[in-house]
Amino acid sequence: MKKNVRGPFTFSLIGDIIQECSHQNVMIGWMPTSEDVRRASTLQSNFSKSLILPQKQTSSDMKKKKILLISLSTLFCIALLLGGWYWYASTTTNPWNAATLGQIPTPMGYKRVEAPAGSYAEFLRALPLKPRGAKVHYYTGGRARYRVLYGAVVDYPLLSNFEQCADVTLRLRAEYLWQQGRYSEIRFRNVNHQIEQYKGGKSRKAFENYLRRIFGICSTYSVKNETKPRALEEVQPGDVLVYTSRDAGRLGHAVLVADVAKSASGKIAILCVEGNTPARDIHVIRNVKRLGSCWFFLDKDDDKISLTASSYEKDELRHY
Repeated sequence: MKKNVRGPFTFSLIGDIIQECSHQNVMIGWMPTSEDVRRASTLQSNFSKSLILPQKQTSSDMKKKKILLISLSTLFCIALLLGGWYWYASTTTNPWNAATLGQIPTPMGYKRVEAPAGSYAEFLRALPLKPRGAKVHYYTGGRARYRVLYGAVVDYPLLSNFEQCADVTLRLRAEYLWQQGRYSEIRFRNVNHQIEQYKGGKSRKAFENYLRRIFGICSTYSVKNETKPRALEEVQPGDVLVYTSRDAGRLGHAVLVADVAKSASGKIAILCVEGNTPARDIHVIRNVKRLGSCWFFLDKDDDKISLTASSYEKDELRHY
């Protein structure tokens, strides 16, 4: 039962007032009529209701505020969880915990192109990856900045502080040929267009010394001059995206197309690995426009090939 709350002066006392007035005014000849009493009673009833109504509104408002508070708290928790998941997916390397590059999932509806036994494509897919959460480190020590760019870390130790972008494309090709025992094919042109031939046979020490030497005398300039253009629709694992210095103060860059996948309709997606300056761990490039993905999509009608931090003209897709 709800009770009427009386203030210091309310019309709930009207009956007592009228009664008192009737006793006090008998001597002056005034007595309240039955109509006066009825009106006073109606006024008292209406005033009592006006005191109760704000209590009902306050209770309803309290419920609305409680629902609003719960809703806002729920939305905040959901946003916090989604934000945490987004940060994790966009900054954690190898979130799939893939053991090799070939285990990185393809985009939905895409299938990797054929990789014949003993091919460069098979070698690249077998590249070992460091486990989930591994950091990219500089050759000189310390974690590399801009971790949002790193999708996975290739488990290859760096050989030199000169092992940068173009050098990584050279090294992986050389590693493949050395593993195949095709030593005579391990040769690259330096910046002076001279051929640097490997002559160390199966000696790992001789091979690594050769790599350290060519890292210092080869560059994006020599890589571009030594390779030939590849049509976009014919892209293959092992191709190189490379440009030389385009204007004053801007260095060239090179990345390796490590894998290729196609959809049933013929659309193309590529997976790229790179080194960078200063020298740092070889890594798979993350596509920051697609959460949790390292694949970039190509269209033959596009003017440029755009990756996360670099873009290339069509004729800058090249091959040996």
